[in-house]
Amino acid sequence: MAREPTFSEILTLAVADLQEHGFTDAERLEYWTLKLKEAAERSMGSQAQMEQILREGLTAVYKRLVENGGVAKYHGGIDRFTIERLNAQMRLELDKRILASADLIKLNREKAIAQTLSRFSGWATSIPAGGSDTVNRTEEKGRIKKALSSQPFEVRRVLIDQGHKLTASINEVIALNGDAIALRWRSHWRQPGYNYREDHKERDGVVYLIKGSWALDAGLIKPGPGGYYENITAVAQEPFCRCWAHWLYNLRDLPPECLTKKGADNLAEARAKVAAL
Repeated sequence: MAREPTFSEILTLAVADLQEHGFTDAERLEYWTLKLKEAAERSMGSQAQMEQILREGLTAVYKRLVENGGVAKYHGGIDRFTIERLNAQMRLELDKRILASADLIKLNREKAIAQTLSRFSGWATSIPAGGSDTVNRTEEKGRIKKALSSQPFEVRRVLIDQGHKLTASINEVIALNGDAIALRWRSHWRQPGYNYREDHKERDGVVYLIKGSWALDAGLIKPGPGGYYENITAVAQEPFCRCWAHWLYNLRDLPPECLTKKGADNLAEARAKVAAL
């Protein structure tokens, strides 16, 4: 079976043809546009291949967190039994994230192809009938296929971002079902080269209470300077956010300003009992 021409090969032929003859009629443009579209779709691989890459990448994140115990980093004082009890819910988060990622990749592919064809069409229709000797073929080809060339990078970006979102979702399932009372925001703003959000940098180390927690209902805690977690964007919610949360379950993990008098007395009493033992 003869090898199908690559996108770059088709684009080279199309640019050469238009440079020589110019925009003579709609049929010439339609012919090359169709050829470029077919070649672009081939060069990107099938949707099934992209989904398989996503599935393998996100499943690896899931295994690291759930099966290999990586979630312990994000939770202070939660038992293994609670985590195992939530396996079904965490698996559901994995499946949801795979579907969402596949849809996003599909939209990005379609957008890149449309943008590529639009650039080609815009350039082709600018060439006068009879052709032009002023065309820089290398420069035009690079400009036309720019969106297509960035697709492997875009797929990696989506996979990394969705991996962070999956991590956040799994940890939230554990925290809310494990009776977390608060969280401490963690940002990577100190990491060289990381394009952090300024407001996320300001959240670094701040404690946010969880609405409806047992400690809040019992009158043991109160909002500190951070307030409630539900009143801000969640960790990893915004595009390419790499922030994470350290979930808190005990009064002793909270700063003094988050304890009511009742909570402070309760904690002091508990510490006295431990000291006596």
